[in-house]
Amino acid sequence: MRFIWQLLAVALVTMIGGLTVGAVEDSPWLQLVLGLLTSVAAVLVYRWVVRRTEHRPPTEVARKGAEAAFGRGLLIGLAMFGAVITNIYVNAHYEINGLGSPAGAVGLAGFMAAAAVTEEVLFRGVLFRIIEERVGTWIALTLTAVLFGAAHLLNPNADLWGAIAIAIEAGGMLAAAYAATRTLWLPIGLHFGWNYAAAGIFSTEVSGNDTPQGLLDTVTSGPAWVTGGAFGPEGSVYSVVFGALITSAFLWLAHRRGNLVPRRRRADKAAAATTLPR
Repeated sequence: MRFIWQLLAVALVTMIGGLTVGAVEDSPWLQLVLGLLTSVAAVLVYRWVVRRTEHRPPTEVARKGAEAAFGRGLLIGLAMFGAVITNIYVNAHYEINGLGSPAGAVGLAGFMAAAAVTEEVLFRGVLFRIIEERVGTWIALTLTAVLFGAAHLLNPNADLWGAIAIAIEAGGMLAAAYAATRTLWLPIGLHFGWNYAAAGIFSTEVSGNDTPQGLLDTVTSGPAWVTGGAFGPEGSVYSVVFGALITSAFLWLAHRRGNLVPRRRRADKAAAATTLPR
């Protein structure tokens, strides 16, 4: 029952927050505030429901070390997208025509913060963590990555390749980041850094969402396998390659730290493996 209660609680916050933040797209500062409030609410609700259903402190969202873990994830996300956009620039066509919409960049910060926090709490905090206890890290990572990719099929400009790319480069990578650190703050920072760099700074499409213009006025064209086409750079082969490499690095770190949960490990042993952020 804990799985159901946690899933329902977090999904409710995600739904209400998403509708609220999306409804104020024309008011950037209000969108920023509501996005941040949604992020805080998601973490608080997750903490509350975990305490009530598992009778333990939710160390995966502990305040201690949160800033450092979030900062590391943020830098990885920014650097990863920077590498992707550099390859798009070199191998296709990416042009900056000047300043785009600073106000849009403000609103996108709130939108992307809400998306990063709610999705990480839902997919990694609830789904991956609890499934991992039952079937181990590898199966849980595979299952939740597929679910994460499939969820993006609902976006306006989504296609099957985009969903597969998201499953590999994001679903797998973010679960591996959690497995390596046993904190949600690093994958939250990574998720936000990637999304905000893509939309808020470089003004590219994010997951086929018809993303508003961000800070820069840009034009992207060229082969879809390089640019990602209408789905955005997440559909680029470079995103998939870099995501797979970072996923491998996180899984190596998880193995080195003894954080990989083998199949058929007892749930109580898996829960005991949850540690404070490192």
